[in-house]
Amino acid sequence: MEEESHGAGLGICLDIIIVRSPMTMNSTSRQLSWLILVSGLASGLLTSAPAQSNQTPPAQPVPTIDGAVGPCSLELTVTTVDGKPAAAASVKVHIAYGFGGFHKLDLEAGANVDGRVKFIGLPSRVRRPPLAFHASSEKDQLAGNATFDPATECHARRDIALAKPVVQP
Repeated sequence: MEEESHGAGLGICLDIIIVRSPMTMNSTSRQLSWLILVSGLASGLLTSAPAQSNQTPPAQPVPTIDGAVGPCSLELTVTTVDGKPAAAASVKVHIAYGFGGFHKLDLEAGANVDGRVKFIGLPSRVRRPPLAFHASSEKDQLAGNATFDPATECHARRDIALAKPVVQP
């Protein structure tokens, strides 16, 4: 019997699979042995290859709340003390707008797992600017603020870093 091996690192597999005798092997048997060899190698390589997870998880949709009273918008990113996204944060704003500030609007939205939330449809002029956006996390008892003046910057982004509130004596 004669053993044959091809390729570095694959010799063991080939030595086991290809064992032939020059007397008994015809061309059909040789082709069949090569077919078995190739299919065995292919299935071995496919099943033993480590799964690669180079893909990033799909981005979560940003919760968007529409005030429906104007063209302005604000996108907020809320983070915790250690800089991680505050997924359970709630963001609130009170808006007084229109002639004399008689129209009032209270909006509240929860942040997604990336700590992001977006407010759209905000009025371009408000009574007593800037608007104060208050973020809080009941779970960790953290809070933070961001200001936004739609008259000077109609489309904006802000970051809110949550921290322990300071208790005043």
